[in-house]
Amino acid sequence: MIKSITLPNGRSARFGRHRPVTERPQLRLKNYLRKSLPSPPDAVDYSTLAMAALTEVYENDTLGDCVIAAQAHLVGIFTANANAGSPVIFTDDQIISRYSAIGGYVPGDPSTDNGCSMATALYSWQFIGMMPDHPKDAKHKIAGSLSVDPSNVEEMQSAIWLFENLDIGMDLPDAWVNPSPSASGFTWDVAGPPDPENGHDVAGFGYNTSGVIFDTWGMIGTLTWAAIAEYAQWANGGELYTVISHDMIERAQQIAPNGFNWQQLLADFASLT
Repeated sequence: MIKSITLPNGRSARFGRHRPVTERPQLRLKNYLRKSLPSPPDAVDYSTLAMAALTEVYENDTLGDCVIAAQAHLVGIFTANANAGSPVIFTDDQIISRYSAIGGYVPGDPSTDNGCSMATALYSWQFIGMMPDHPKDAKHKIAGSLSVDPSNVEEMQSAIWLFENLDIGMDLPDAWVNPSPSASGFTWDVAGPPDPENGHDVAGFGYNTSGVIFDTWGMIGTLTWAAIAEYAQWANGGELYTVISHDMIERAQQIAPNGFNWQQLLADFASLT
């Protein structure tokens, strides 16, 4: 049974990320960063054009679909910034359909609401598309994903600066959800041991000197660098990726044309298919 909490404003919120059992083979961001990569700026925020998508809870108040909700928020970020402020916003039926495909949920059967794996969802997103039933040009398939070192602040900054995102999987400490945030503007810092019952996936889309700006349950908060280092690390059941969309590759090549091994990255993504 997926754990549910009640936010101070009376809304429900659910978890649902499966803790990874084994560390899967994964391309690593650090292997493509060159010494000529410029230092990332002090602060970045890609949310401005995507707020209509980021405020969507995407059924994560009633279902353990946080992995699907986080990825839908990332699609909102990518499409808003690629299309001058017109983010894709998925319908509830589309979100439920994807959750069913990835996690085995059967609508109307609570016993099948058991969350899902980030790794499975990322592979599906790359090879099948976010919404396979969409027309070919609207599946929002990604080129791939890269693992990111949660202890390396500059690597995380580079991931967001170049590719507009971090996909952050953690077992949240109980102090973060008891009491829970009720509105945007909250900060999560190191606060005790991770709780495996609080498996969660959140979408990061910016950073400042304090940490990563992220979205969960339709609210915007900040994850401190120390909190990510603690809770997104493999030893504590965490995982950290940057998702590479085709639009972001084009933009990132303009930002850092000689600071990233683009040819090797694309060749490695192609070899996975």
